Amino acid sequence: MGRPFESDGAVYQRNGTQFWWMRYRDRNGQLQKESTCTTDWHGAQKKLRERLQARDGNFLEVVRRGENLTFGQCVDFFLENYSKPPVRELKTHEANLRAAKHLKLAFATRRLIDVMADDIELFLRERLRQRVKTKTKNGIHERGYVKASTVHQDLRVLRRVLNVAVRKKLLPSNPCSGVEFPVVVKRFFKLALPQYFGRSREYSCDHQFRCGCRGPWRYLFEGDELSFTQKLT
Repeated sequence: MGRPFESDGAVYQRNGTQFWWMRYRDRNGQLQKESTCTTDWHGAQKKLRERLQARDGNFLEVVRRGENLTFGQCVDFFLENYSKPPVRELKTHEANLRAAKHLKLAFATRRLIDVMADDIELFLRERLRQRVKTKTKNGIHERGYVKASTVHQDLRVLRRVLNVAVRKKLLPSNPCSGVEFPVVVKRFFKLALPQYFGRSREYSCDHQFRCGCRGPWRYLFEGDELSFTQKLT
């Protein structure tokens, strides 16, 4: 039986640099040494605690891969590989480009792992306070406030981008799961019949909705997707 370790980790100073360094052991017991990239002792201790928490949660490698990637690079990767045709429709790609322009203005230079749910909610509130700008012969003209449905589109694109980062093991979880949209979006979701419905069944369901016969159906809102199921009668 091996000798137990005296501590989980420690920070120390190294010759030739002003940054504090940290050492700790991973889940396999191997000693890891990294720079904390800070000259503040308290900041170095915080960095060490984050490493130990990631190790105990078994997502240390995810954090190490994602901390060197900026949000702007992640968005560019999403647009190049998960947004262009034939993976998505051209109109979907154009909508993603419009949303990515605003997302990059807010988070482009930040590290991917530093984008938190609170930061996303502040971004959404700031977008709702902005006005629509149009170019005219006399210059830029400001119109009304940005619609809530437009801001919600930005949130949906951001959720897709971060979902890709989670699947690529660049993030332990999607921070959008803890985001609450600031306002209620009305008349935004479109009715979409399940693809497995036959043509006659689809026509029958669509006819019921157009005639206002919505008794046999109920809506289930799950995030930004609209699904509906038939009640058992």
